[in-house]
Amino acid sequence: MSRTERATLAGGCFWCTEAAFKQLDGVESVTSGYAGGHVEDPSYEAVCSGDTGHAEVVLVEYDPEALTYEDVLQVFFTVHDPTQLNRQGPDVGTQYRSAIFTHDDDQQATAESFIERLEAEGAYDDDEIVTEVEPLEEFYEAEEYHQDYYEKNPNDQYCSIQAEPKVKKVREQFASQVN
Repeated sequence: MSRTERATLAGGCFWCTEAAFKQLDGVESVTSGYAGGHVEDPSYEAVCSGDTGHAEVVLVEYDPEALTYEDVLQVFFTVHDPTQLNRQGPDVGTQYRSAIFTHDDDQQATAESFIERLEAEGAYDDDEIVTEVEPLEEFYEAEEYHQDYYEKNPNDQYCSIQAEPKVKKVREQFASQVN
């Protein structure tokens, strides 16, 4: 296996984002977790309260020879709505905000440039992209029952309504990059 790189992304419920990224060739692993808050090692319940400042995130480990960081960003901006402030669909609260937690200065510059390009192209019509871009300070892995949730719970109604469309979108729009 070649060296891998990491991207940490918040695009609403981590179950949905995790399921979407797991479809891609070159993705070695996707781990659901929490980032961007001020409480050490928060629980799911604490994050859901909105009091910890954390967002639900996925840590995507990928092969940069198969996927570029820009490829990862393209998928990210395809599977969530970066114009919704502190929400994605039915999920409301700062824990569901749109954010990119960068691992280094290159990722920071690439993410900022990518967003500027989307805005210049009018990718979301007149809606402003509210995605936060900030350095990753700490990633906390979510509880085990959140890992691979979509795969483990294929009949879960939330997954059918929220995650399945994201998985289908990745399979259709990124067909040449799907495993």
